[in-house]
Amino acid sequence: MNIRAVFICYKNLWLKALGLMLVALGIIGVFLPVMPTTIFFILALTCFTRSSPALEHWLLNHPRYGETLQQWQAHKVVPVKAKCYAAIGMLIGFIFLLYSAAPIWIIYLVAVIEISVMIYLILRPSTPPKY
Repeated sequence: MNIRAVFICYKNLWLKALGLMLVALGIIGVFLPVMPTTIFFILALTCFTRSSPALEHWLLNHPRYGETLQQWQAHKVVPVKAKCYAAIGMLIGFIFLLYSAAPIWIIYLVAVIEISVMIYLILRPSTPPKY
């Protein structure tokens, strides 16, 4: 058996497994307000794009998230609603962190990460380009 073919087979299996795990986290995020949903589906779409056309098609045609994922894949668009939900979720999570017994360096680290994520999201377009 060709070593390259075996490597590709295992890579695809790992990417499918990772993608399915990310979909599961996204589903959990639907029910937990402090956990994001869309980012997990975007990451799952990335895994499926590289490993499984059938699972990629399934996500891109999902009745609730398909349009958002299609816009992300085509134009890296993040809708305003998703940006707002991300900001609110991160703020709620950060407030919980502030009331926990977390070390100060953890609080600063999370603050820097969340600010970086929000800057990234704000810099993404909110609508697809008009042609």
